[in-house]
Amino acid sequence: MTRAYASLRRGVVASAAAMLLCAQFAQAQSAQSRTDASEPGTGEIMADVLVARPIGAAMTAIGAAAFLVTLPFSIAGGDVAEAGQKLVVGPGKETFVRCLGCKRSGWRGDYDK
Repeated sequence: MTRAYASLRRGVVASAAAMLLCAQFAQAQSAQSRTDASEPGTGEIMADVLVARPIGAAMTAIGAAAFLVTLPFSIAGGDVAEAGQKLVVGPGKETFVRCLGCKRSGWRGDYDK
């Protein structure tokens, strides 16, 4: 077994262990009753940090690349603003503006709890 393979294997095992731990936190948190349902729990925040945010960042980057590739067609069709909103701004807002563990985008004060 080469060093690179062993290092890769350790990384995959560590990632899998982190995801299992995150899932256990989320399950334990959902089983407990909370007094304030508007505040996200520890499990929801852990799942958001470990799973949702990295996926959202990747989707934002992919959307930005797709926006640049399709920009000539968007200009010809006259829908540059709509394409930018759907491909870049929407995923970026879900990733970078939403509070940790919240299910709705925006700052805590931007929506009714």
